[in-house]
Amino acid sequence: MKHLSKSFGEIRALSDVSFEVSEGEAFGFLGPNGAGKTTTIRVLTGISPPTEGEAKVFGLDVVRETIAARRTMGIVAETSNAYDDLSGWRNMMFSAELYGVSRSTREKRAQELLELFGLWERRDDKARTYSKGMKRRLTIAMGLVNDPRLLFLDEPTSGLDVQSNLIIRDVIRDLNSQKVTVFLTTHNIEEANLSCDRVAIINKGRIAAIDSPERLKGTIQSVQSVEVAFESSSAATIDSLRTLAKVSEVRKEGDKFRLFTDDPPTVIEAVYSLAGAKGTRIVSLNTYGPSLEDVFIKLTGLEKHAKGVSTVD
Repeated sequence: MKHLSKSFGEIRALSDVSFEVSEGEAFGFLGPNGAGKTTTIRVLTGISPPTEGEAKVFGLDVVRETIAARRTMGIVAETSNAYDDLSGWRNMMFSAELYGVSRSTREKRAQELLELFGLWERRDDKARTYSKGMKRRLTIAMGLVNDPRLLFLDEPTSGLDVQSNLIIRDVIRDLNSQKVTVFLTTHNIEEANLSCDRVAIINKGRIAAIDSPERLKGTIQSVQSVEVAFESSSAATIDSLRTLAKVSEVRKEGDKFRLFTDDPPTVIEAVYSLAGAKGTRIVSLNTYGPSLEDVFIKLTGLEKHAKGVSTVD
């Protein structure tokens, strides 16, 4: 993408966006709602022409050479495009026909993919009988039936069960080992951290940062934290933790507390003293550098606090 902009009337959805994704790379695209993620995907897949600038896929201009560019892609939208009244097998065949895959090739490819995604035994059942996770796996299989060089995945694991998440994550790794490029948009920051070689953070139509997850974390080394879990705690525990020296913020995360600080050793000593004063024991204690979520929050300014808890939309 070179100096790409997209406007809808007076609304500027993308503004002078430029970046490259390497062949065989797992590339994560993060941003808050309305940041421009979906608009970017629509431009790259030839659905929506840019207002300014250009976008190319494997050297093919997505505006002037749309059909040729699309033949290199597999596209998996956030909303399932499987037909409920067709069986899993018929959905695969229909998708393959749309991509122009030959009959002999599509049957072999469909069987391989349905087995890979754990759907072979249910291939003759209508998609309406599939669980959400199974339908999502079917949708991704349909997006791979043409053996694409580039796969667009829009929120692939949103709201899915653990088994489906693990299968999809393994498939992404396997695709990368085969030099397939994966372009992944997600709200799941941990998913991007685990699956992606590089991550771009987009905010208000502009690229705020682009680098590997670890190098992005290194940009804010000042954000360190101590995570502690006590044998017993009360509603007042978080207030006591906030009074400790060198603690700038406290978040309750499940049964643990995360204390942000620029001086972890001092905070650790204070936590042990507090546990002794409260007559409880420390079950676990860990120190952490900045997370990808911390980078995301800093770059987008997206912070929400409710009763001491911060969340990312």
